[in-house]
Amino acid sequence: MKTRAMGRRSFLSAAGVGLAAAGASACAPASAKTGGTSRMATYLPSSYDDLYPGIEMFNEAAAEHSGGRLTLDMYDSGALLGAEQLLPGLLAGVADVIFQTSSYVSSTYPVLGAMELPFVTEDYGKLRRAIEPGKPQYELVNRELARQGVRVLGGMPTTFEYLWTVDRPIRRPEDVRGLRLRVAGEIEGETVKALGGAPVTMGSAEVYQALEKNTIDGLVSYIGTVVSRDLQKIVRYGTAGHFGAYTVDAYCRSDWYDRQPPAVRTALDEAGRKLYRDGTANMVKVHTKDYLPKVEAAGVQLVRPEGAELDAFRRAVSPVHAAWRQRLGARTADRAVESIRKA
Repeated sequence: MKTRAMGRRSFLSAAGVGLAAAGASACAPASAKTGGTSRMATYLPSSYDDLYPGIEMFNEAAAEHSGGRLTLDMYDSGALLGAEQLLPGLLAGVADVIFQTSSYVSSTYPVLGAMELPFVTEDYGKLRRAIEPGKPQYELVNRELARQGVRVLGGMPTTFEYLWTVDRPIRRPEDVRGLRLRVAGEIEGETVKALGGAPVTMGSAEVYQALEKNTIDGLVSYIGTVVSRDLQKIVRYGTAGHFGAYTVDAYCRSDWYDRQPPAVRTALDEAGRKLYRDGTANMVKVHTKDYLPKVEAAGVQLVRPEGAELDAFRRAVSPVHAAWRQRLGARTADRAVESIRKA
């Protein structure tokens, strides 16, 4: 894998593609290239020891299974496209494959929200199994995305998101009232509102300074963001529960995928399975053996609601489920949730 650090502004200028045009639909002209060198982009830096190896696995598997027909140039750390630019940049042909967290794009593609719903399941294993390539949830997502010209090649479901705070612990929904909590996506924001807090949307790179300056009181996040951004040095409390989750997926345009030779399409599919299988396994291992001990060693107190306390959180966030179901459509939403709970 080749990793590039070319400035995104310079590249966009050289490519003749402006991100104003990137707001166009997937009908935007696709790259004429098949095989050869492809541009891959993510906002994630290599400091994400849980996620970044999965991206490397994807790239290596795609190159290997294509028999050299596909060369991968990786632009990480937002060097080509920032977090908010990845999807528009993909549709405009600035990148051929992007690695993006679903929370940034689920407002555009609501079907992805099924994996993000708070307390949709208490079993992380169900989330993990649900999006295995070839399983009903994976196929449902790709059927919905195909209507807008996008394809998911594979992904890693993150462990559950917790509520992290600086000044006081959250033990019940009422404790969230008035708190400014950083979120990365629409469903996270609706969850914070349902609990009585004020969601503040910002990229993960901005969170450390925002906590330091008391711009926010905490955040909704999985443990990977906490450690990868050194937030365990600032937050003092974490409330454990399924307050959300998301997937980190490899996306490409459907037309770009369809134009590839059969061997390259097969290689991309194999790379997606590698990302899902081995990338996820690495992530879980890092969280269990590295990140959680680091958080505890930093003195962060983990609050684990049970019984009636946990039921109170479930009741409080139930409007989030109802709003998402209405937005997506009852039939598709019910199928998506069922595929997770039966996984």
